[in-house]
Amino acid sequence: MPVNFNGVNNNSVSPQRPGTTDRSSDAASASRTDTASSPAASARDSVSLSARAEAMKQAEQQLRDQPEIDDARVAEIRQALADGTYKVDAEKLAQKMLEMDKGIFG
Repeated sequence: MPVNFNGVNNNSVSPQRPGTTDRSSDAASASRTDTASSPAASARDSVSLSARAEAMKQAEQQLRDQPEIDDARVAEIRQALADGTYKVDAEKLAQKMLEMDKGIFG
C-alpha cells in the first residue's frame, strides 16, 4: 500500500496536492455568493419568539433585576448568630445535602 506524504505519490497523475483548490475559482464563487445576498433579501428576514421563549426572556430579566445577595436576610442571620438564637435543623440540612448530592452525582 503506497503512502502519500504531502501529496507526493509515485502514482500521482496531477501535480496538484489532494485537498487543494484553484484560488481563482474560489474568488469567482465568492463574488457570486456576495451578490446573491442582496439588501432586499435581508430586509425580508425576521425572527419571532414563541410565547414560551418570551416568558423565559422575561424570567431572565427578572432574575437580573434581583440582587445576588439578600442583604436583609444576611443581617438577620448575623444578628441571630450574635444573639445565639440561630437554630439549625439537622434533619433538614442533611436532606438538602442528599438532594444536592443526587443532583450532582445522579
